[in-house]
Amino acid sequence: MIRRAATLRDVAQMVGVHLSTVSRALDPRTRHLITPELAERIRSAAQELSYRPNAQAYSLRTRRSHSIGVLVPDITNPIFPPMVRGLEDVLAPRHYVTLVVNTDDDGGKTQDALNMLRGRGVDALVVACALRDDPMLAGLLAAHVPVIAVNRVAELTGLGGVVHDDAQGMAALVAHLVGLGHRRIAHIAGPGALSTGASRLATFHAALAVHGLAADPACIAQSQRFSEAEGERCAEVLLQAKPRPTAIVGGNDLLALGALRALRRHGLSCPHDISITGYNDMPFVDRLDPPLTTVRIATYEAGRIAAGLALRQIEGEAPAPIETLPVELIVRGSTGKVSSKA
Repeated sequence: MIRRAATLRDVAQMVGVHLSTVSRALDPRTRHLITPELAERIRSAAQELSYRPNAQAYSLRTRRSHSIGVLVPDITNPIFPPMVRGLEDVLAPRHYVTLVVNTDDDGGKTQDALNMLRGRGVDALVVACALRDDPMLAGLLAAHVPVIAVNRVAELTGLGGVVHDDAQGMAALVAHLVGLGHRRIAHIAGPGALSTGASRLATFHAALAVHGLAADPACIAQSQRFSEAEGERCAEVLLQAKPRPTAIVGGNDLLALGALRALRRHGLSCPHDISITGYNDMPFVDRLDPPLTTVRIATYEAGRIAAGLALRQIEGEAPAPIETLPVELIVRGSTGKVSSKA
């Protein structure tokens, strides 16, 4: 004979209290309304009876699923797992489940993921794959769905989220290179459809101008994706410039890794022939040969902040303005003084 699952009523009868008292005791948000002693008795009884809350019943009663959808563009990119961990570390104590979906920066997959997550009744969406011009996010905002952008943002009024200070990061990178004697500095820009690609390109130009420099158009290469393959392709273009750049600033670390591969194929040394920098400080770039000079972004903290913003929207607060986190220049062995042959 199959034993039926214990119910809230069974716990209440075992302890000798009202159903509502058990409900308060087992909910971290309302546990403070009863005495610690009674709460412990109820918790022990629930454990003894192997009671498990009925998530479906809870969702019907509260019209909440206690789940949050998270859309990331590339789960293999090492910057995104710490963001997800930051989200979970805030959401799990509140008994929220994160449903993570990889979109591959593909519009069709992103739309399918949004449909699936909304079909599951998620209480909010955290989106790390926003486009600058993003009709899907515009539709979510129009439908009053709580949505938070993280790392990338769309140019939409009313969108809350958290990004990193690209102006600070690019200013630090360019100042570092200029201090090493570099004047012909190239940039592998991220995709222009993404806020991170467009922002870092714009702030790169602005940082050069501070030092009285301007980028030669031949020293700007636009990538189609934030990937090693695109970094390698773009570096091949930059190496054809005359005169050749003495430094290359990658729009992110993956683009910088591709540039390093292109240099090696041409028999060039980093940093003796060309200095290379990345952006993001993803895990293990300190173990490259040479270790990568880059800008460290607060990936874990961005996830924590995004989770808090999502929870506040779920509770009915209006979206907060986009929050900008500070960044930090990390100098390693991939940058050096301009060679005397340059």
